[in-house]
Amino acid sequence: MSAGETTENNTTIALNVIDGLDMGLPTEVQKLLAPVYEAFPALSNTIWGIPYANLIAATLVFLFFLLLRRFFTLVIVATMQKFAQRTSTHYDERIISALKGPLAFIFILIGIHLFFVLIFKETDVIKKILETLVVYTVFWTILSIIEAMRELIYNITGKFNRDLSKEVGNFILALIKILVAGIGLGAMLQVWGINVTALIASLGIGGLAFALAAKDTVANLFGSFSLLADRTIRIGEWIVVNNVEGVVEDIGMRTTKIRSFDKSVITVPNHVIANSPIENFSRRGVRRIRMHIRLTYATTTEQITAIVDEIKTMLQTHEGISREDTLLVNFESFGDSSLNIFIYTFTNTANWEKHLQIRENINLKIMKIVAKHGAGFAFPSHSLYIESMPQT
Repeated sequence: MSAGETTENNTTIALNVIDGLDMGLPTEVQKLLAPVYEAFPALSNTIWGIPYANLIAATLVFLFFLLLRRFFTLVIVATMQKFAQRTSTHYDERIISALKGPLAFIFILIGIHLFFVLIFKETDVIKKILETLVVYTVFWTILSIIEAMRELIYNITGKFNRDLSKEVGNFILALIKILVAGIGLGAMLQVWGINVTALIASLGIGGLAFALAAKDTVANLFGSFSLLADRTIRIGEWIVVNNVEGVVEDIGMRTTKIRSFDKSVITVPNHVIANSPIENFSRRGVRRIRMHIRLTYATTTEQITAIVDEIKTMLQTHEGISREDTLLVNFESFGDSSLNIFIYTFTNTANWEKHLQIRENINLKIMKIVAKHGAGFAFPSHSLYIESMPQT
C-alpha cells in the first residue's frame, strides 16, 4: 500500500448537516431579488460588502423563522398536547413537552443559516459552528426523550426489584445519558474534521495516568454498585453516616446527596458510605422512650411502690407502646436530691410526630399518677448546715 493510499484511507470525513436544512430557499429568494434590483438600482449599493436588498431580505427571512418558531410553540405543540391528553398513557405528553425546546431551536438555526447565506457571509467557520449546533440539537432531543421516559424505566426496574426501582433506574439513566453524550461529542468533533478514532487511540497512551487520576471516581462507582446490591440505603430514608445525618435525596453514580434537617444538602462520596457504618433510622419499627422520674425524699415506700406499679400497668395497656419490646419500670436509685424511678420502653411507631404525641400522653398520665398518690416531683437542691452563728 502506498503512502498516498494510506493518507487517503485515514482522511476523516467531516459531517455536513446544515446545507440540507435550507430547502433551496436562498436560491428562490435570490431569484425574487433580481427584479427588485432592476426596479430599484439603489438597493444594489452595499454596506460592508452586502447589497442593501440582500441585507433586508436576510433580516426578513430570519424574522419569518422566528415567527414560525413562535407559531410552532404556541399552536402546533399545544395542539399535539391536547390530542395526547386524550390517550390512555401520559408518556406521549412528556415526549411532546421534551421535544418542544430542541425543535423550536432548529427554527433559530435555520434562520441564522439563511441570514448568513443571503448576505454572502457564511464562512467555513460559521458553517461548522451551525453544523455543530445542529448535531448538538439532535442529541439534545435524544437526551430529552430519555428523560421523558424516566417513569417507564422506573416501571421496568420495579418489575425486578420494587424497593430499588428508583435507585437502579437512576443509575441506568445516568449510564445511557453518558453513552449518548459521548456519541454526541464524537459527532460534533467529526463536524470539525477531527478523527475521533485516532483521538481515542491517542488517549490510550495516557491510559495509566488517567486510571490513576480517576481511581477515586472508580471507587465511587463500585461504591454505588455496592449500595444498590446490598440495599443498604434507599431514597427517602433517614440515616447517619460518617457524622452526616439527614434524609437520602439521591444515590448517583459518584455521590449520594443527603438533605440535613436544617435543609442543607450534603454530598457524600459513595465509597465513603460503602466503607462506613450506616445507622438507618427509617428501618426501625419502633422508637425508644428512656427517662427518669425524680420524686422528693418525702415520698414513702408505699407511695413509690404504688406509683411504680401503676406506671407499669399504664404502659403495658397503652395503645402506643410496643408489646413485643423491652418494658422496664423500676425504683432505680437514690439521687442527690431525689428518689429516681427509671422508665425504659418503646413506642410502636418510628414516626417522629406520632412518637412525640404518644410520649406527651404518657408524660401527662405519669403526672396524674404521681399527684394521685400524694407525691411530688423533686428538683435539684442543696442543704446548707451551719454549726454556729457568729456572735453579734
